[in-house]
Amino acid sequence: MENRSIVDRLLKNMNNMHELGRQRAFELGNPFYAQFEEDEGYWRKEMPNGEKFLVTIEVVTDERDIPVEINDTIIRKLD
Repeated sequence: MENRSIVDRLLKNMNNMHELGRQRAFELGNPFYAQFEEDEGYWRKEMPNGEKFLVTIEVVTDERDIPVEINDTIIRKLD
């Protein structure tokens, strides 16, 4: 059996990266943002309680250009 690192296993199936990020955001009590082609350039914001919105986002960075905050504007609620 081939010995592979966790990184190799994660990279083999990149589809799970989205779900891992979503899970971690919810563990921290934060919304999860993702962008999908069908959303015409907007972002999806999913709340830990399951509510979903289409939003625009502004990423606020510090003096070292490190992201520190996301400001979003709701376009509409998704069903």
